[in-house]
Amino acid sequence: MNDKLNNLTMKFSVDKEEGSEIRNILNDVYVALKEKGYNPINQIVGYILSGDPTYITSHNNARNIIRKVERDELIEELLKNYLER
Repeated sequence: MNDKLNNLTMKFSVDKEEGSEIRNILNDVYVALKEKGYNPINQIVGYILSGDPTYITSHNNARNIIRKVERDELIEELLKNYLER
């Protein structure tokens, strides 16, 4: 019985409305980083990999905004958009 449970695949899902909010957050953070002269891609990747919010500027409240979203949700949204294009 326990082997059957181990072979089941967990299902993870983010609804469309939440995905749209995540896209808006990523976009706002991207713009704030760009405005401050940072490479937004490198900084966002650094944040996602480490969880260290200091990779994100506090300009335009970007640091607080990105922390509203779990990092796994950020990864899911990025991957979904990449693969769907």
